[in-house]
Amino acid sequence: MNCENFKKKLSSAACLLLGSVPLAQAEEIDKWNIDTSILHYKEGGGRVQAIEPEVELDKKFNDGREENLKFTIDVLTGATPTGATATNVPQTFTRPSGKHSYTVPAGVTPLDDTFHDRRLAVNGSWKQPLNKLLLATFGASLSTEYDFRSIGLNAQIARDLNQKNTTLIFGLSTEADQVNPVGGAPIPFAVPAAAGAAQPREGSHKAKSVLDGLIGVTQIVNRRTLMQFNYSLSHESGYLNDPYKFLSRINPATGSTDDYVYENRPGSRTKNAFYWLTRTSLNRDVISASYRYFFDDWGIKSQTLDVNYNWKFSEKQYLEPRFRIYSQSAADFYHVNLLSGEALPQNASADYRLAKFNGFTYGLKWGMHLRDNSEVMVRIEYYMQVGDSNPGSAIGVQKGLDLYPGLKATIAQVEYKF
Repeated sequence: MNCENFKKKLSSAACLLLGSVPLAQAEEIDKWNIDTSILHYKEGGGRVQAIEPEVELDKKFNDGREENLKFTIDVLTGATPTGATATNVPQTFTRPSGKHSYTVPAGVTPLDDTFHDRRLAVNGSWKQPLNKLLLATFGASLSTEYDFRSIGLNAQIARDLNQKNTTLIFGLSTEADQVNPVGGAPIPFAVPAAAGAAQPREGSHKAKSVLDGLIGVTQIVNRRTLMQFNYSLSHESGYLNDPYKFLSRINPATGSTDDYVYENRPGSRTKNAFYWLTRTSLNRDVISASYRYFFDDWGIKSQTLDVNYNWKFSEKQYLEPRFRIYSQSAADFYHVNLLSGEALPQNASADYRLAKFNGFTYGLKWGMHLRDNSEVMVRIEYYMQVGDSNPGSAIGVQKGLDLYPGLKATIAQVEYKF
């Protein structure tokens, strides 16, 4: 969904409402405004690390038209959980290519330490006033990775009402994806072969499609307060498996691992989300609070509360502390593992992102407005994800092991606008 455009529209409206637009903004008409940033993300325990430079160019015209281009590069390295559970003996796994293997020590959550990817993404949009009250936005996106390709189109209409104090938004987007797993797409529930042997594959390319819709309303409540309400609907179909994830099959008597099978997810997913935001000016400061409720037909339900406070402690500088809490239930087909000898379910995944967990984000951003209407910002955040490491379904040797790969990560970003 073209959420970034909706966020930009809301931010612009809030800036106008709260008086934080530079007085010299009129001089920026017909000139390119450039937003550059670099983000560093690092998970603890030698897991995923990412570096993401980004450049965004925006140009406004006197007649209300606006052009936007964004270029993003992601470089990811490190190790990621495979879905297999820890056990009391060392475990050997075949790498996705099928040519090599690696061994994980006893009692350790299995991680594939060859995780790496590079993503190049390009997004563009064009805003076109249709009349004094209607604004149309058209966009396109292209993303390419080592094993993934995506192309998307989007459009939205914004209609002002009530002397421009109310804005209605309707948007649609579509995306076509191609997945090209390393070594090919594994056959669902097949057992990986030993390194060097023929692997159970069902093709080298898989396709997925996404269709998103959004309706929303932005309301200026008074000279200090703005609210936004959105409902979004998303439908995915096609290849939704993660080709690099599998499940452990354990002995129902001892809890020791017998073998592993590749995961299998449903071939479609429908997602719903309700979003509410309130932004209020307190003299020079601004407080923002948002709530999001999400549910899908996979059985996942989640709630997100996000609060930040923009404290303008001098004429040109501000600090913005942030707190976010996220709570999610597990997918219907999530299993910590499967039992040997039992019939396989129709769908099953041990991907920890589909499990029940809570996530907490604590952050602080510092910003300074410079004399030439440019701005520099530095953001530091800490993220912690906590799940059930000792579920009631644990058997035998599993009872003394950590069965949920919890996550701790730091995020640092430097941004410069001019």
